Amino acid sequence: MTDLRPEDWRLSVAPMLDWTDRHCRYFHRLLTARTRLYTEMVTTGAVIFGDRERLLGFSPAEHPVALQLGGSDPSDLAESVRIASAYGYDEFNLNCGCPSERVQKGSFGACLMLEPETVAACVRAMMSETDRPVSVKHRIGVDDRSDYGFVRDFVGTVYDAGCRVFIVHTRAAWLKGLSPKENREVPPLVRETAFALKKDFPDTVMVINGAVPDLGTAGELIAAGMDGVMIGRAAYQNPWMLAQADETIYGEPHDCSRLGVIRAMTDYLKKNFPGDINAVRAAARHMNGLTQGLPGARRWRQVLSDPSAIRTFGPELMAHAWQEAFGDD
Repeated sequence: MTDLRPEDWRLSVAPMLDWTDRHCRYFHRLLTARTRLYTEMVTTGAVIFGDRERLLGFSPAEHPVALQLGGSDPSDLAESVRIASAYGYDEFNLNCGCPSERVQKGSFGACLMLEPETVAACVRAMMSETDRPVSVKHRIGVDDRSDYGFVRDFVGTVYDAGCRVFIVHTRAAWLKGLSPKENREVPPLVRETAFALKKDFPDTVMVINGAVPDLGTAGELIAAGMDGVMIGRAAYQNPWMLAQADETIYGEPHDCSRLGVIRAMTDYLKKNFPGDINAVRAAARHMNGLTQGLPGARRWRQVLSDPSAIRTFGPELMAHAWQEAFGDD
């Protein structure tokens, strides 16, 4: 594994199913040069047997970008990393945090925290196929196993397998009785657990995740001792916050404007997805929040979701929506 630089994980956007596809990541990259981006979770079965270009393809502009994998079989995970390595990912992440019933039935996600030796074997197998970092995203507990000793022992076992990057969603996963949405909101947020893990495993890159609402909070968590912060829904719903990320978190101004981002997305769609209305629709959905808080934001969202406008304007949809909502400004 290449030497780790903790600053590479100082800020990241969480892997979010049905959200952080390649169009979303390209859009986010226009807003921030430094923030680390993650794919949606892709299962090992999909990588091995599915449409690899659709599932794994991405634009070189997205770097640094990590692939999140879902699976529990070490040989399948190793094969998935081997296949995906040809695409040039900067990191491979194992999902040990998703609480959905579908994921539980596949015996991966958060339920894997109950099998730390399996996770350790998975990490070793993944590391055997790449020199890029292999990370684990996990919760602080599962159901009634929410004492600190449980998560400490889990991290320790995976650490002994060679993992040095841990992304800690600081809520437990309640596998029975709560939906994935409720699992993001109902179990108590216990950020102290991530700090305790960093103290017990000081040579790891420890990234904290869970209900981080803004860059100010991210900066406070880093100043308090976290190596990095992963923001999820807040960055997706208000993506313009990412335009300030490079300066706020890294001290490196990033010059961009909303209209400039729209023009760049238009060029991206024209060049890479000519005639692909589905790509336009997907990109437009991710850009809904770009004008959050501005007068005209409601009209912007209306035009972006209008099927007739999508068909009529194609990749020029965003420029048309801007004109409709804000005129020539």
